[in-house]
Amino acid sequence: MSQLFPIVLLCAYGFFSNLRPSEPFLTAFLMGPDKNLTETQVVNEIYPIWTYSYLVLLFPVFLATDYLCYKPVLVLQAASFVVTYSMLVKAQGVEAMQLLEFFFGLATATDLAYYSYIYSVVPPAQYQRVTGYCRSVTLLGSAIGSLVGQVLVSVAQLPILYLCVSTLVSAILAFMAPWFLPKPSRSLFFHKGSGGGTQEASANQNGHAAEAGEDLESKVPLTSQDVVMVAKTSDSTSGTTTSSRKRSSLVEVLRILWNDFLLCYSNTTLLTWSVWWALSTCGYFQVVNYAQVLWEKVRPSQEYDIFNGYVETFSTLLGALAAFAVGFARVSWSAWGELALCVSSVVMAASLYLMDTVRSIWVCYASYIVFRAAYVLLITIATYQIASNLSMQRYALVFGVNTFIALLLQTLLTVVVVDPVGLALDIFPQFLIYASYFAVIAALFLLAGLCKLLWRRGAVPQAAKEEEEVEEEVARQEEEETECTLLSTGRQTVYSPGDLGSEVADKLPR
Repeated sequence: MSQLFPIVLLCAYGFFSNLRPSEPFLTAFLMGPDKNLTETQVVNEIYPIWTYSYLVLLFPVFLATDYLCYKPVLVLQAASFVVTYSMLVKAQGVEAMQLLEFFFGLATATDLAYYSYIYSVVPPAQYQRVTGYCRSVTLLGSAIGSLVGQVLVSVAQLPILYLCVSTLVSAILAFMAPWFLPKPSRSLFFHKGSGGGTQEASANQNGHAAEAGEDLESKVPLTSQDVVMVAKTSDSTSGTTTSSRKRSSLVEVLRILWNDFLLCYSNTTLLTWSVWWALSTCGYFQVVNYAQVLWEKVRPSQEYDIFNGYVETFSTLLGALAAFAVGFARVSWSAWGELALCVSSVVMAASLYLMDTVRSIWVCYASYIVFRAAYVLLITIATYQIASNLSMQRYALVFGVNTFIALLLQTLLTVVVVDPVGLALDIFPQFLIYASYFAVIAALFLLAGLCKLLWRRGAVPQAAKEEEEVEEEVARQEEEETECTLLSTGRQTVYSPGDLGSEVADKLPR
């Protein structure tokens, strides 16, 4: 019961915080009569603030989440959602919407507290199952929110402002849940409990991977030496003052994070999937952030009926189905990973190219659904490939680093392509650049796959040649041993131990 209560509360919070009927119609609302903003203001001045704030806040929030043991950060996230949608309903003007985007960036950056909290209240054996529950609930909330929004717009003919109000109500309901969550007594870095739980988690994950037939060369386990080192560090600070202990703890955590960073990314398998994760997530964030602007340009909401809610619902459910199905696939990703990453990147590049060139709303909708499904499918595989090879502590680090790199790349892309200090391109040239971006990713992993194939083909003959040389050497030694044995029977030759191998010389008569 003690474990069930926080899990239920966490699932309720995830559902209501993602139940956002206004989300598929945000651009139409901002550019409509309620806010009366221009496309240039929305695309070039307002939306980029989310990217910048997300990047700046991610690392401080990462450390604060662990140091404060998750619950206060969850409360901060819930409050950020309430502020965001309150401003969406009431505030006016570019500056107010930019502030709104900042609070939404804060809410997005604190999203890691939602999943991190799970691992502090349930035993390691339940990590996978409870994570599945929480992820499924968030996807369900997002899908239902989009569907409800579309029904209210298309069937009930309600203004989009009412959708924003309903989203605010959902955020207020979500705000209540984190207050009743028990505060964990341990965290991954600053407040460690005994090392057994971490070791158990690592052993559990490695055991599952071994059952699934994964390559052992890709493992980066949390060794017992790491746990002992952390425990000693904690004990050594117990006699110091509170302020010096906090400083020592922070320095030690940063040192451990740096050492783990070097260890994790020295693994070729993990590095491959992490590179794709960072590159593709950068492009995915950018496309999802500006897709509604493209749809609004192709089919203005003030003149035609739009079906953004149905598209978001279907793409979310299809992505969830693809993520569920891949769990039953028996594929050697160590052998076919680069090819899968290349093919998925090609599919996403083609989808974006069709959205940019055909300029039919139905083609745009279909291409967007394919794009999201392909991304969710491969990011699920990448998550599994990384998580199955790491302890939970190092998975949190890799997840944070990959997301930070993705945001850093997205920030550079936004500054160059979208921001007024850069090119400030129209939405159609932007999507052509995004399609080219994924084409480059596909070419990169195609090249990586070919290099890996050529290396393996070169390694096999080399291994066969070395094996043949060893067999020839063994045969030669056996032949010499036989000749020595035959000659020794005639007592015509005196051998010294240095003339023969020690094993053969010991057998000769003296």
